[in-house]
Amino acid sequence: MSACMQCPRRCGADRSRESGLCGAPATPHVARAALHMWEEPCLSGTRGAGTIFFCGCNLDCLFCQNYEISHGAIGSRLNAGELADLMLCLQGMGAHNIDLVTPTPHLHVLLPALEKAKASGLTIPVVYNTNGYELVESLRSLEGLVDIYLPDLKYISAVAAQKYSGAADYFQYAAPAILEMQRQCGVLQLDEEGIARRGLIVRHLVLPGSVDEARGALDFIAANLPKDTRISLMSQYVPCHRAVTPPLNRRLTRREYQRAVDYCLSLGLTQVFVQEMEAADAAYTPLFDGKIG
Repeated sequence: MSACMQCPRRCGADRSRESGLCGAPATPHVARAALHMWEEPCLSGTRGAGTIFFCGCNLDCLFCQNYEISHGAIGSRLNAGELADLMLCLQGMGAHNIDLVTPTPHLHVLLPALEKAKASGLTIPVVYNTNGYELVESLRSLEGLVDIYLPDLKYISAVAAQKYSGAADYFQYAAPAILEMQRQCGVLQLDEEGIARRGLIVRHLVLPGSVDEARGALDFIAANLPKDTRISLMSQYVPCHRAVTPPLNRRLTRREYQRAVDYCLSLGLTQVFVQEMEAADAAYTPLFDGKIG
């Protein structure tokens, strides 16, 4: 593909010849594809999400837990037809959904892959698991193909976004992107077994020393989305990658996390997944070994 413009970086790379700023070539590397039990309960369920981890990322987070694949290439390169077959394979293994992790750099391949998979018998929901740094026009191309949006809302302030992820304009793009996701899929809907079928789940990872950032993200949700929007307020921060200076070089305290939870509830946002502090464990990071299926 020439002149890649599918994310806010708009780097214009000819990815048939070179990687974009996201580090991704024209054909995506799949670092791992398997049943995954560590997503939100309504996604992992009893059998697991059919998670496909892609390499490459359009952010540069100092604390990235998946840095091996966000800044590197592991596993097999799959074209649209092979990705469609992989989705059907995961469905056959019993996955509750197809969970596409960091999909944005690969939209040009995922669009035909999803169309082919659905035409060939894919019936389980498709989850678009994204860092939130998206273009609305790119998301519109996914309408009717994605059932569940799972975005991060990492930052409100440009200072924090630039300092921690190299994207001062993060909120400028994430805010309208999340509103577009809400427009497409609405409030989260569960089946009789409590498994997600359609809708939006907004994630926010509470960072050490950044409770005010969490409050800002929750204020945005309360002011702009339905009160019954499902939120995943995460305590699982673990210092890794380049998180070597304060405050990122330590774990979140119980008091910091409780302050974020209390503020969430004070806004009337009660549909919230709350994590135990024990979730802050690198053992929950998948092994990126290129395994497929």
